[in-house]
Amino acid sequence: MESIQLPEENKKNWIKIIALIGGVFLFAIVYYSPQWFDAVDPMGKHFALSHEGKGALAVFLLASTWWVFEVVPIGVTSLMIGVLQVLFLIRPANVAFKDFMDPSVLFIFGSIVIGLVFTKTGLTRRLAYKMLMIVGERTSMIYLGCFVVTAALSHIMAHTAVAATIYPLLMAIYALYGEGNKQTKFGKGLFMGMAYVAGAGSIVTLLGAARGAVAIGFFKDVMGQDIGFFELTYYMFPIGWMMTFLLWGFFMIVCKPEKKTIPGLREKATQLNAALGKITRQEIIAASIVGACVISLGVIAVLKSVIPGFHPPHKTAVILLSTVLFFITGILTIEDLEEIPWNIILLFAGAMSIGFCLWQTGAAEWLAINWLVMFKEAHWFVFVMSIAFFVMIMTNFIMNVAAIAISLPVALVIAPYLGVTGEVILFASLVTAGMPFLLLVGAAPNAIAYDSKQFTTAEFFLYGIPASIILMAVTAFAVYVLWPIMGMPILTGN
Repeated sequence: MESIQLPEENKKNWIKIIALIGGVFLFAIVYYSPQWFDAVDPMGKHFALSHEGKGALAVFLLASTWWVFEVVPIGVTSLMIGVLQVLFLIRPANVAFKDFMDPSVLFIFGSIVIGLVFTKTGLTRRLAYKMLMIVGERTSMIYLGCFVVTAALSHIMAHTAVAATIYPLLMAIYALYGEGNKQTKFGKGLFMGMAYVAGAGSIVTLLGAARGAVAIGFFKDVMGQDIGFFELTYYMFPIGWMMTFLLWGFFMIVCKPEKKTIPGLREKATQLNAALGKITRQEIIAASIVGACVISLGVIAVLKSVIPGFHPPHKTAVILLSTVLFFITGILTIEDLEEIPWNIILLFAGAMSIGFCLWQTGAAEWLAINWLVMFKEAHWFVFVMSIAFFVMIMTNFIMNVAAIAISLPVALVIAPYLGVTGEVILFASLVTAGMPFLLLVGAAPNAIAYDSKQFTTAEFFLYGIPASIILMAVTAFAVYVLWPIMGMPILTGN
């Protein structure tokens, strides 16, 4: 018997076909267009957009269109990024595809393995039931409990690892919601909220993500000033937690759970927790390995920030060592590798490739200069916010460190003419760099949350628009009101 295709399915198919053709059309228009105008920085230096740079922008547009509309699986779009770079001679194969195994991609792999271990050993269920016993049966409090735990953990460990660890816990919680695998507003808010809040929590310390340490090092090279570990936390703590609670309110409005309460949930969680019995040997080994990994990463990050010239081992080596130990101890087997969401791994592999492509061909720098020079004679507040906005948009497409690195040099050259200090530019950039709410490729937690199948890439993008507006409003409040009160120098004349 032939299957009947529903009108809704037909509509989705047509949207995908249009998006597929549209992406190819954008690529062709940009790639084959005549030479574009030069970017001119405030010092009068010209930056030509090379043919390869134009090609990088073309690939960028195609990939963005395909990712948003899920023309093909998101990991397959990432493969297309490498293919186009090689076929159109934008970058050689040994460079374009090398980025697919960048240390950051392998770090994401190691983080996902940790989440897999938590699920397999039963630690996830144990933690989920304990949390539900505390937060109770109200879905609003379940939202809040999950968001607070996610944000707090992102202060002391990489937000990628936090998302990979929290994700299976949320899956266990959602299983008790009683809707099976069906998409619900509660499911959308739970998983998207986790991704957003992981970013909000990660800006508070240097342990949440690499972007902070790299940006401070870069700032020191340019300005000759150092920003300490606790100084960053002092200014970022209120912003990170303000965003956490605002995002809770945001998802309570746009993804208000279908059920106000889940009757009997606390009692059921108590029974299920009791049924798990005493903690097992495997759980103890897994928790010990993960704990040692987290502590090592934290110590490395702190030492790197307080000891000048300290060159620690890369964080990817540390987290991959935990992966190896899981197999040595027998917690994981070869069959468990089949559970790895390779679609998500490939997504970030492609994101790294297009990010490096935009950076190395000069396309990203060309964009940054053209954007920021438009505001070189604007009011200082407008100028600072324009930098924050540029970083927010770019960090949804390329590495947040790269987004900061291409915008800071230009911004710091313009800043003295407007009487703006380097500190406010740095901190405003770090706020928006940590919270890419529009595209899955903006941050690993976004992609990890997507694996729940509770939302589409288009839905993520649409919810991300108002969330990004909230982020810009909070950044504006920090720049104009909060940070001056806290003692941050804003204007050089003060």
